[in-house]
Amino acid sequence: MPHDGQAMTQTPILADLRGLTATALPEVEALFVASREALRADVSVGGKPSAPALEERQFQAHAVAWLATYVEALRQLDAWAGRLADAGAFGEMEALILQIGFGEYLSQIAGGIPMSQGEIARLSDMGQSWSPGEAATRLIAHGNTPEARSALVRLMRDNHGRATFGATGLDEELEMIRDQFRRYADEKVIPVAHDWHLKDELIPMEVISELAEMGVFGLTIPEAYGGFGLSKASMVVVSEELSRGYIGVGSLGTRTEIAAELILCGGTEEQKQKWLPGLASGTILPTAVFTEPNTGSDLGSLRTKARKEGDDWIISGNKTWITHAARTHVMTVLARSVEGTTDYRGLSMFLAEKIPGTDETPFVDPGLSGGEIEVLGYRGMKEYTVNFDDFRVKGENLLGGVEGQGFKQLMQTFESARIQTAARAVGVAQSALETGMQYALDRKQFGKSLIEFPRVAGKLAMMAVEIMIARQLTYFSAWQKDHDKRCDLEAGMAKLLGARVAWAAADNALQIHGGNGFALEYRISRILCDARILNIFEGAAEIQAQVIARRLLD
Repeated sequence: MPHDGQAMTQTPILADLRGLTATALPEVEALFVASREALRADVSVGGKPSAPALEERQFQAHAVAWLATYVEALRQLDAWAGRLADAGAFGEMEALILQIGFGEYLSQIAGGIPMSQGEIARLSDMGQSWSPGEAATRLIAHGNTPEARSALVRLMRDNHGRATFGATGLDEELEMIRDQFRRYADEKVIPVAHDWHLKDELIPMEVISELAEMGVFGLTIPEAYGGFGLSKASMVVVSEELSRGYIGVGSLGTRTEIAAELILCGGTEEQKQKWLPGLASGTILPTAVFTEPNTGSDLGSLRTKARKEGDDWIISGNKTWITHAARTHVMTVLARSVEGTTDYRGLSMFLAEKIPGTDETPFVDPGLSGGEIEVLGYRGMKEYTVNFDDFRVKGENLLGGVEGQGFKQLMQTFESARIQTAARAVGVAQSALETGMQYALDRKQFGKSLIEFPRVAGKLAMMAVEIMIARQLTYFSAWQKDHDKRCDLEAGMAKLLGARVAWAAADNALQIHGGNGFALEYRISRILCDARILNIFEGAAEIQAQVIARRLLD
């Protein structure tokens, strides 16, 4: 319906939209293949990609990674539209999302893909040029127009209050899961999350207990070990909705996801029987202890050491950026146990038991100390430094019972961890959209709501479009994982794009708030701080692009 005297106009959806997108896709797919092969030729030595050459041509490599991500994102957006059309659910809103998404991303491919605010990946950086064909030209010229964005926002206003803007394409069971956790976030998280953030408080144990009762921690753990044995897609939906409420709550499950994946992939049967039921029930809370002060993403050069003493292990060293370290019962610690090694081959993973601490006294075990790292956002679990000073770990808690497997064991968790992080990014972006849209509806300036101004409406429209693109790419990576397909590439792409989309959505939503967005009392200030971390943890954007580029050359 028209709003505030606005006249009804015909929705500007392109004729034969599905045909146009299907025709344009092969063009950009071919463009990607050409850019990848040009990169391969530029960085290969003796017929194989050279790490030094790849680093020297880092900008070109990362541009190819972003182009690959855009092509896959468009492919999944088109597949989403096809599934909806087959189900008779491809409506006006979905058509506009598809049209605007293709129009915008094709335009960016042609003119430059933003890797960050000040870095643009252009085709010339990849040694390529492109003369778009008729279908791509029409989409670029008429896909993402002010009229299309305005029409989408009109539909979003009528649709306000639903879980998403546009049908997600999920099956009935997953939509039921979404509804359950959306209600929980609306009722139990959103009303109090900003207060937790402002007071820099740990998420109440009551919330953790409620999440445990709802099955969050055992979601993907096999039934044989006390879990529900559900899909990674279900984990994505739960993480998305809880993160829409507050990223800290959405991230509680990540701790268990990483620990359970480590044990499932690399643990002995005895370790699985011992740890997985407690992780699934939430009676055992884990934390990941990998990063060190001077290593960051270079995990292969870790210095924390583990030495054998009798049947046990003695760990010494310093770790940092350890999330939720205080209240947890077990630490998955990556340490160097093989004497004489200086790279990843000497690392082992330990399931280090600890006594839960409190906000006031985070570490109580002998040989364990540390302190809180004050942070801008992502506060609900808190970040800590953790110091090991001859900290004792039972011999039976060497993961898998074999030394030197720690790095390999950790690599096996990255697919699930990055899928989960992409889901959290989508949730944060959705939160920014909903918060920005509500403010734009409520705030009056010059006699009308902010949403009536085209640039405000345009921001909201682009948020909805990019969120759907990132969402579909994330769902696809989860689908690949659920069907036992290698998905490190897709998971990395979903995380890379999702993090950028979350930051853009939060930044634009704050801009809609104007000066009020800069005030701590408005929750958009928290959402902005929370969104910023997504481009850093689980692989910084630059590292993620490098990993994608290397994988593309496999």
